[in-house]
Amino acid sequence: MTLPPEPHMSRMATQRNDPGASPLFAPRGSAQEIEEGQAFAPKFDADGLIACVVTDVQTGALLMVAHMNAQALERTVEGGEAWFYSRSRQTLWKKGETSGHVMHVAEIRVDCDQDVLWLRVQLAGAGACHTGRRSCFYRAVVRNGSKAPLTLAFRDDERVFDPAKVYSGT
Repeated sequence: MTLPPEPHMSRMATQRNDPGASPLFAPRGSAQEIEEGQAFAPKFDADGLIACVVTDVQTGALLMVAHMNAQALERTVEGGEAWFYSRSRQTLWKKGETSGHVMHVAEIRVDCDQDVLWLRVQLAGAGACHTGRRSCFYRAVVRNGSKAPLTLAFRDDERVFDPAKVYSGT
């Protein structure tokens, strides 16, 4: 992915609910323009967020799902590394800032109505999940019989790093 040079922080959008404040995003147009046009006009929700699916560019494996605000999306585009917005902490965070498991963005895709992003990344490090696994999706929802309760079954759940060592300061 070819990226522009690093921006000056004053260019970053500071208002979560006004993604139009960014010089990188086009204003929202008609359904036809959004679905068939070439203008990137992401649709942020009422909280100023957009869902973001993250997969491994080499294997296609699903690594995680997170949210971005306009500023996180700008930083991701301009710097080539994945940034997200933490709904629980109400702050921006760079994936891998603590763990070293940075996500280098190879491609950003957007769905048909531009309200979900898909990042295809190369992961620098062993895993994407804070639990020490490669993916955050290491459990399957199963049902053993038509009246049985839903339970979780572990799948692809090998820990690839020790989270206690990696996040000892958190």
